[in-house]
Amino acid sequence: MTNRTYPLSPSTGGRRLQPLSLLSASMDKTMILWAPEEASGVWVEQVRVGEVGGNTLGFYGCQMGPDGSMIVAHAFHGALHLWHKRQDREWSPGVVMSGHFNAVQDLSWDPEGEYLLSVGSDQTARLLTPWKQKDGTQTSWHEISRPQIHGYDMQCLATVGRFQFVSGADEKVLRVFRAPRNFVENFANISGASLDKLLASSDAADLPEGASTPALGLSNKAVFQGDLAPKIHEQQEQLSCVSDQYRETYFHPLNLTEPPPEDHLLQNTLWPEVQKLYGHGFEMYCLASDSANTVVASACKASKAEHAAVMLWSSASWRQLQSLPCHALTVTQMAFSPDAQLLLAVSRDRTWSLWRRDPPTPDSAEPNFSMYTHTDKDTAVHSRIIWSCDWSPDSRYFVTSSRDKKVIVWGPCVLGTPGVPTPGVHHCSSILDVGDSATAVAFCPELCSDDSYLMAVGLDSGKILLYKWSPPQEPTGGHDWTKCAETDLVQSHTLTVKRLRWRPRAGRAGQGELASAGADHAVKIFNVNRHTLEAND
Repeated sequence: MTNRTYPLSPSTGGRRLQPLSLLSASMDKTMILWAPEEASGVWVEQVRVGEVGGNTLGFYGCQMGPDGSMIVAHAFHGALHLWHKRQDREWSPGVVMSGHFNAVQDLSWDPEGEYLLSVGSDQTARLLTPWKQKDGTQTSWHEISRPQIHGYDMQCLATVGRFQFVSGADEKVLRVFRAPRNFVENFANISGASLDKLLASSDAADLPEGASTPALGLSNKAVFQGDLAPKIHEQQEQLSCVSDQYRETYFHPLNLTEPPPEDHLLQNTLWPEVQKLYGHGFEMYCLASDSANTVVASACKASKAEHAAVMLWSSASWRQLQSLPCHALTVTQMAFSPDAQLLLAVSRDRTWSLWRRDPPTPDSAEPNFSMYTHTDKDTAVHSRIIWSCDWSPDSRYFVTSSRDKKVIVWGPCVLGTPGVPTPGVHHCSSILDVGDSATAVAFCPELCSDDSYLMAVGLDSGKILLYKWSPPQEPTGGHDWTKCAETDLVQSHTLTVKRLRWRPRAGRAGQGELASAGADHAVKIFNVNRHTLEAND
């Protein structure tokens, strides 16, 4: 137990501004404010706040506000908790910052760009969205849901439509999650979006109310309206006879107009798991989904070619469609072209492969992909592991970045007639040396005002660079790269940039936002200003 004493408030001429009190934080998940009785001088409990249930191990430290009206504490996993004393002298939870407490491995925007999902080695998936405060003067990003709390370190995710995503962790199974009705309603309240439109887009007819996690389980079970009353009654009966550490986490519906506190995030914002996907032989490493929301591609850790194949899954039936063998080592990242016609994969074996979507056949309407082109040990340009890749918004070019400090644009990619040999795809940019291992790269989804392409590059050092790229008149020649900006010491991550994603919304480059995930436990969102870019040209 950690104790803090507050015999005096901040001094103003030696006057006492609040009574003598003692605040204690404990691993029993509670905070207690103690004070002596005037008559006896015996210290007695005045206020008790904290969590009931939830996936946490208690509090490690606490602090009281100068005037005694606020209590802040940090939990076992680093989360902050805040309580305010209201005018009726009751204590209520307050909105605080939250975030991952280990490396953030992957992130993805929803197709409309209204929220951001991230997964990390802290075994959680977290959902962030902008929240406009009551006075309307300030908008800030907050976590409003923790869809998955897992038993394995999480490595990758892919959004499939507005309210569905697939996640992969240090296990051989992929898990599919779908938003419950309670989340959709609260998301509308907090973000200001139209609830009717959200429910229409999420096929609300069969949505459960929420989700709960069985004791010692890894799968979130759906909770429907008819299940709520029995579960609450059952919980009350079991509180005295079942260990808090291992009993089931029960769902209670929320009616939110502001981001929920940590205890609600842990217990009442889970998404139900709707499917498990089996087929990989080792831990999951990367995922990608197409813009048509029809196919999900997955890859696992591999030291042999037989395990390095990319697997394709139908998002309609969640059955395995194909296995695409090409690489000899782990596929590190994949990306579908914006027009959903091509799938790009890059690998530890220093090569990339490109797969094309074939026309549907009379026998099957399911998507089918075949080899378009690839590099091998003789045609590879990168000399070290390729970490990242992405597509230009017009699906003509793709970019790769590597540990060899090189960033290279390839293309143009022109789909010919099926069955006719396709021309090879070569690098069409000069080789950009960024001076450090290039661990993440992303094309902006909109062209710049001069019709050039805007690109963000993340480095192993934590810095993020912005470049404009224009296809040169002569292949692999000319000054096709223009550096626009870079993050300074304060803006940069302190460790490796793991992933970069531009917010998908209309408008010219500079009006968008760039999200980055870092090994330093941080998710950062940058406003990229067009006028700043033009000033640096």
